[in-house]
Amino acid sequence: MQLKPGAPQLTWQGNISLQKTEDWVMPWRTPHSAHVLFPEPLLERSAMPAGVRISFQSNTTRVSGNIVQQNESGILDLCCNGEVVASLDLTQKDSFAFEGLSDSEKLIELWLPQFGSFQLRSLEIDDGATLETFTDTRPRWTTYGSSITQCRTAASATQTWPAIVARGSGLNLTCLGYGGQCHLDAMVARMIRDTPADYISMCLGINIQGASSLGPRAFRPAIIGAVQIIREKHPDIPLVLMSPICSPPREETPNAVGFHLKGMREEVQAAAHALQAHGDKHVHYVDGLSVFGADYVHLLPDALHPDAEGYRVMGKNFITQVASKFFV
Repeated sequence: MQLKPGAPQLTWQGNISLQKTEDWVMPWRTPHSAHVLFPEPLLERSAMPAGVRISFQSNTTRVSGNIVQQNESGILDLCCNGEVVASLDLTQKDSFAFEGLSDSEKLIELWLPQFGSFQLRSLEIDDGATLETFTDTRPRWTTYGSSITQCRTAASATQTWPAIVARGSGLNLTCLGYGGQCHLDAMVARMIRDTPADYISMCLGINIQGASSLGPRAFRPAIIGAVQIIREKHPDIPLVLMSPICSPPREETPNAVGFHLKGMREEVQAAAHALQAHGDKHVHYVDGLSVFGADYVHLLPDALHPDAEGYRVMGKNFITQVASKFFV
């Protein structure tokens, strides 16, 4: 049975918008209709479907699909009833197929690669198989960050740290990790404001430090302004401000505008304290070193990005240090 990518029984999750043509559907992690208002480098990353899933319920024993071939992509994971049952590398592929699944009724989730774009032409299941829409009732979590949140070097789509947290804590994930592009853009703050959520986390600082895009004068006010924008539609939900994880070369070495990670952590904490003093009782500060500190530098092959095992560590520590404390 062949399904069009826009079939109503298919639930696209974790994306902000869908771009639809006569031939394919593509998920975006920005609003496609407003792309003229977003910086081009950010759009290059929002085209990459980190955390995006295609979900449906069926008793099919086979799931296959046709896609627009990508020169560079990543691993597509198939989950049945929450368990990862198979993975496929989509690099240089224009199709995929998972076979030998149980013939019982089950929730099927295709976790799309966190790197490279994904354009679905069609999806196929067994002829005569059941097909029902999946309605997700889990709490909704939006997390915003850099390449360390997009997690290109994670083992697969379900092994990024946001995916590990979401799957381990029963959360409906929207991952807004944009490699090199976490700069507290006002349009991103408005997008987070307009995205339904029960919990929000923001991992802030490393791209700003690396690009010298904001200095000590502007960083804290930018954080406060972004939170105030988000609070226009999310006034009372838990909102976590997390400072950068460990990166030894950047800890005390200032960038072009005199900012190092030690100073950035102080500013993120000061922003959280200012918001709390102003009456926001649901904003929380988390030191990034408590999630990934100096004890894990051996899992930072480039002294900045965790490797696959490092992202697993981040996920486990985020559950302990953040989700279990504030996402309740």
